[in-house]
Amino acid sequence: MSAQGGASAEWATRRERSQVPVVRFMVWLSLLLGRPLSRVVLRGIAVYFLLFSPGSRKALQRYYQHLWQRPAGWAQLYRHFLSFATTIHDRVFVLNGQMDLFDIRLEGREALEAELAKGRGLIIMGAHFGSFAMLKAFGDAHQRRAHMLMYEENASKINGILAAINPDAPRHIIALNRVDSMLLAREKLEQGDMLGLLADRGLDDDDVVRLPFLGEEASFPAGPLRLAAMLRCPVFFLAGVYDAGNRYRVHAVPLADFSDCSRGERPQRLQAAQQAYVSELEEQCRAAPHNWFNFFDFWKPSPAKRVQTGQGVTAPDAGS
Repeated sequence: MSAQGGASAEWATRRERSQVPVVRFMVWLSLLLGRPLSRVVLRGIAVYFLLFSPGSRKALQRYYQHLWQRPAGWAQLYRHFLSFATTIHDRVFVLNGQMDLFDIRLEGREALEAELAKGRGLIIMGAHFGSFAMLKAFGDAHQRRAHMLMYEENASKINGILAAINPDAPRHIIALNRVDSMLLAREKLEQGDMLGLLADRGLDDDDVVRLPFLGEEASFPAGPLRLAAMLRCPVFFLAGVYDAGNRYRVHAVPLADFSDCSRGERPQRLQAAQQAYVSELEEQCRAAPHNWFNFFDFWKPSPAKRVQTGQGVTAPDAGS
């Protein structure tokens, strides 16, 4: 999962709209006023994006065309931007440990608890959909630490923002592509911790899998599941779906278990897991469409090297 070539990826090259000083101010204001009062500014933010982000509007319209076979109206687009602003705003309180502010319904608790009862760690795969920060709800409920795996470039950018919310938060970020990344990830899994990563976007030189998504083929990075195969651990899909008000629905479902997977079985297991991931993401989009936060042309063919699912998806040798 190389970081080279990533500067040209469309999602990676978009200029950051929120700089650290602005974020620090918003964090200060939010914690000072509390969630109900500080939410007042979110409507203005949603209107701003609605009026002055034509590229994002165009991307959302293509998304809704795939989803509904018709474009979305202005009211729906406004709700979409408001949901996005809300999940970002709520992250301040989640990372600050104020989980009591939210009404969180956990779906898939039984399967996850059964896996955690075995005392081993697991990988949680999400997407730019809803609030992946709600992974903390699962971790807190089961006294398990949750760490995020992300590209090194993204990790360095987000650490400043996370530190503005909670100085302890960057400690739970594991940057990929470093010499000790895999060793650190293995160590956390052996301690029974959860590793989270977003598996719907890759960088330009990542291998990808082209799979039908909402009626048309889209590119999904092959790297996240390859990583899980190398680490030989169970994998769950997770979506922290924002409903309304302070309500979230945290949906978790098992995707694969690579702990007993032989080298010969990996291509078929990876292919099945990739398809399961895409199917779960599609199902959540249909159930809660305003939680989709990929504001670019998701169906645009990737310049990356493709991995054809019909030929199987191969994993690097994990030494076993």
